[in-house]
Amino acid sequence: MPELVLASTSAYRRALLDRLGVAYRAVAPRVDERAVEPTGVPAEQVVLALARAKAEEVAGRCPGALVLGSDQAIEVDGEILGKPGTAARAVEQLVRLAGRAHRIVTAVVLVRPDGTAATHVDVHRMTMRPLGRDALARYVEADRPLDCAGAYKIEARGVALFSAVEGSDFTAVVGMPMMAVARMLEEAGVRVV
Repeated sequence: MPELVLASTSAYRRALLDRLGVAYRAVAPRVDERAVEPTGVPAEQVVLALARAKAEEVAGRCPGALVLGSDQAIEVDGEILGKPGTAARAVEQLVRLAGRAHRIVTAVVLVRPDGTAATHVDVHRMTMRPLGRDALARYVEADRPLDCAGAYKIEARGVALFSAVEGSDFTAVVGMPMMAVARMLEEAGVRVV
């Protein structure tokens, strides 16, 4: 069986893949996301292109491996929100999302040793409660979601920000759609159950 490589060093994605109990190693992709990110296209195409770029770049350095890449974006009003990086930007993103719905779009790509790829895109509709700036600032201080698109960690206290989540695989909201990943891995010959 070929080696499984996760084209990410994200703690969130590693924790998700750990749930399957499969052996893998994590390798940081050397991808300039700004350079390969398509513009003027729906979020689904953006995250799929970035997930593919990450997986293909790592596959080039890990011949013969199965390489799993993923990417995620928050979309509101047709605009993609990135990782805030600072507490002030996190609060501003949350203020923008408060009291309304947005989409979280997550893509995963599995590049096989022969260069072919399986892909999956997951979309969730997230409805945030109408919370004020003070409450959102307290949340940011508590969870420190500075490295999270949309400035929230739904797997932690961030769950309290929402009134509804609509989608088919909750793990996609955290960073990678694990039901699709399990299926893709099994189709590639990796036993997950």
